[in-house]
Amino acid sequence: MYRHTGALWRIHTTSGPHPAAWSDLRWTGPIRSQRWDPHNGPLGAPSTVGVSYAASSYVTCFTEVFQESRTITLTSSRALSGWFPSRPLELLNLTGGEGSGDWAVRHGASASLPQAPKRTCRAWAAAVHDQLGDRIDGLWVPSAVLGDPAVVLFTRAASAFPAAPSFSRTLEQDDVRVMAVKVQRRLGWSVL
Repeated sequence: MYRHTGALWRIHTTSGPHPAAWSDLRWTGPIRSQRWDPHNGPLGAPSTVGVSYAASSYVTCFTEVFQESRTITLTSSRALSGWFPSRPLELLNLTGGEGSGDWAVRHGASASLPQAPKRTCRAWAAAVHDQLGDRIDGLWVPSAVLGDPAVVLFTRAASAFPAAPSFSRTLEQDDVRVMAVKVQRRLGWSVL
């Protein structure tokens, strides 16, 4: 188990067909493109299980959102939000190293579980939520792009969101552009 008290970041859609507030959980799923959706139903079905993806670094957020094109598009239809949980988050650690792979081995998988096909990870996330969802806030997993930590928040984590984020700006704003340029320098991706 990993106890997280540090910052969390998320890029979320602010307009269009599926806008979401920085603190919204998604109550439909699983969605084929998402690796750790904990929903049991058919793809895209309404659910009683909520999920949200975040990261401990804004760099990871940019890479996860823009991984397909490897071009960061700065637009007013998306926002970058950062916050500190209002209580420690209890997360199942699947990042590997220092014994954190032990949970997967004890439960019939291996430390390579986060590299499994998305449908396999979704099945494990659903099983974990079914068995531990009332005791954990989600998963601490490696980003599929960078390998840096990413956070999958489950329904229980809703009580850990503060009243407002510490930072929230649409992507076209100057301070977010500065952050995006840092990602550009690190990874060589374009910024539009």
